[in-house]
Amino acid sequence: MSLTVDAVVHLRLASGYQQSASSGIGAGNLFRIEAVVALAVAGWVLWRGSRAALGASFVVGLSAFVAVVLYRYVDVPGLGPLPAMYEPVWFFEKSLSAVFEALAAVAAAGALAVVPRMESRPGKVPAATR
Repeated sequence: MSLTVDAVVHLRLASGYQQSASSGIGAGNLFRIEAVVALAVAGWVLWRGSRAALGASFVVGLSAFVAVVLYRYVDVPGLGPLPAMYEPVWFFEKSLSAVFEALAAVAAAGALAVVPRMESRPGKVPAATR
């Protein structure tokens, strides 16, 4: 659910941020990419619930949270085709996405801590399922 909220917020904001870079990728396209990845990973977690899916959820949530906080407080210049996305304000949608990104990372980390690891030997039933 957390990554779904993150995706919806990014999709809603994408068109307004595309104008920040007339050449290159543009922040709007980065927002769309973030939304698609977040939705894909959220679906993977719901479909499989595997450690790999939970790991991807952790990475997506944490990386998005770090990015929004970084670009809020640090004026990172544009890098190649990537635009500078410094925005020194918090507003509702931005705060909402940051909260749910952090929630996704924390929830995934917690789930990874309790989901048993599968042994790599074929045919071996993990002790937790016996």
